[in-house]
Amino acid sequence: MKEVSFFLKTHNSSKRDYEKYMNPEKPNCMTKAKLYGKDFFDGDRKYGYGGYKYIPGRWDHVIEQIVKYYKLNNNSKVIDAGAGKGFFLNDLKLKINSEHLYGFDISKYAVKNCPVDLKSKFYVHDIKKKFIYNDKFFDLLTCFGVLHNLKIFEIEKTIKEISRVSKKQYLWVESYRNDRELFNLQCWAKTCESFFAPDEWIWLFNKFGYRGEYEFIYFE
Repeated sequence: MKEVSFFLKTHNSSKRDYEKYMNPEKPNCMTKAKLYGKDFFDGDRKYGYGGYKYIPGRWDHVIEQIVKYYKLNNNSKVIDAGAGKGFFLNDLKLKINSEHLYGFDISKYAVKNCPVDLKSKFYVHDIKKKFIYNDKFFDLLTCFGVLHNLKIFEIEKTIKEISRVSKKQYLWVESYRNDRELFNLQCWAKTCESFFAPDEWIWLFNKFGYRGEYEFIYFE
């Protein structure tokens, strides 16, 4: 198990007005966000992304590091768990030209709106449920910003399953290093169920047998 830093630079490229979203309307917004429908991806910003659009080049910094670190090539089998609309996989395909790229998301809306080239291996699935694949089927499993949306007992089941189906794993989760970052995260998050500091996450990873790479995303 090793901490890495692939995504934080991309995360920090966005500016956020945290306190704006801590208001009496937030509980209703959280309820709607957790449906993971059109409102969450492409509705008003108060419900989620506020327009989850494809931005050419946005994933390049992340993908270049991941390809190099895991030595990915056109024969690599990769699955993105909780892949949203599949933009990471779309750009990864442009980089390594593999025909073995898979993705899934809990959102029917997101899957319906994934890039055309991904549709044959992109499907609706709840990460909390058992995967259909054999042990170590994938060379790499990626999971961006999903595990903190689960309850602790769901995290245990999910970590064991993602570890089962893949030889290597990389995931990132939201975390905090001080009270200001915790406050910012609580203001910003609409779907988060597990608010843990880094040492708590590491304890859980060890407890649940996770052996892959991980990254913490902070709201400074």
